[in-house]
Amino acid sequence: MSAAEQQPEPTAVPTVAPTVTASPTTTPIATTTADAVSTPDATKTATGTEVSATPVPSGTPATAEAVPSAAGTEEPTVETTPITQLWALAKASGHPEIWGVTLADPETHIPTRIVLQKYLNANDGDLVKAKDQLTKTLEWRAKTKPLELVKKAFSKTKFDGLGYVTKYVQEGSTDPEGKEVFTWNIYGGAKSIDDTFGNLEEFLEWRVALMELALQDLDISSATKPITADYDPYKMFQVHDYKSISFLRQSPHVRSASAETIKVFAQNYPELLKEKFFVNVPAIMGFVYSFMKLFVAAKTIKKFHPMSNGGGLALEFPTSKVSGLGEKLPPNYGGKGDDLGVQGSGPLLE
Repeated sequence: MSAAEQQPEPTAVPTVAPTVTASPTTTPIATTTADAVSTPDATKTATGTEVSATPVPSGTPATAEAVPSAAGTEEPTVETTPITQLWALAKASGHPEIWGVTLADPETHIPTRIVLQKYLNANDGDLVKAKDQLTKTLEWRAKTKPLELVKKAFSKTKFDGLGYVTKYVQEGSTDPEGKEVFTWNIYGGAKSIDDTFGNLEEFLEWRVALMELALQDLDISSATKPITADYDPYKMFQVHDYKSISFLRQSPHVRSASAETIKVFAQNYPELLKEKFFVNVPAIMGFVYSFMKLFVAAKTIKKFHPMSNGGGLALEFPTSKVSGLGEKLPPNYGGKGDDLGVQGSGPLLE
C-alpha cells in the first residue's frame, strides 16, 4: 500500500490555513497528504513531505507500531530441529498415537518430545534413519492397533502363565527413576509348543499386548521430565525364563516366533529396554542370542544378560532407586515377594 493510500479521505480545507494550538483538548485535523499530522511513526515522501505511515483516528494517541515496508515484511522464521522435523512427519502420517501417548506439539508436550527423542537416540542422532523408523512404526501401529490388543481376550489354554508385568515404586518418590517396570516371559510354562507358537499372528498379538500393558505402567503419557541422548529413565527390565525348554532348538514354530518378535520389537519399540535377562538358559539356546545380533543394535545387545540360574536375578539391581528391589521379586528369582501369578498382571485370557 502506498503512503497516499494509507491516508484518510481529503476533507474540505478552510480558506484560512488551520493552526494547531498547544491545548491538549484540540484535535489536529489531517487534511490532504501535505497537511497530515506528524506522528512518531511518520515517514517522508520522495518530495520530503512528512506523512503518517499509519492513519491515526481523531482522539487516538499515536503508537510506535512496527510499520511494514513498501515491499512487505518477511514472516518470522521458525527454528527447525530434528524434533520438529519428526513432529511434522508424525502429523502428516495421520496416526495420532505411539505407546499410549497422544502425539502433540513437542514444544509444549513433554511425552511427545520423549517419544520422538527415543527415535533419535535409537539411531544415534541420524535424522534420516530416525524418520524411516518412525514412519514404519506409525504405519505398523495404524495397521496392528496395539491399544485394541490390550482389550482382546486370548486363549487361556495357550497363554496362561506365560507373561506378566510387574511394577515396583519407591515410596514417596515422584521421580521417574523411582519406578521400575518388568515384563516376564515364562516360556517354560507353555503346555503345548505347537498350540502356543503354532499360530504366529496370534502369538505376536499376545506378545504385543503384554508390551503395551508394560507401557501403561511406564506411563510416558504423564511424564514431565524430558530426556536427552544420555539421560532416559523411561525404560523397563525384561526377563525371559527358559526353564524346562531345552527342546526349543528343534521347534520350527518357536524359531519362527522368536525371529519375528525380535524384528517387530526392534522396529517398533526402540529405546524402551533398560536391561534384558535370559534366565535358566540351556546351552543350546545360543541360537536365540546369535539371531538377535542380526537385528538388534550393538548398544542394545550389551544390555542382554544370559544367566544359567534364575535364582540369582535378585542380586542384579544394586543401583536401582527403588530400595530393596531384588527382595521384591518372586522367590524363584531370589526375592522375597509374592509369586508372579499373585503380584503380576498380563493380557486378558478366556
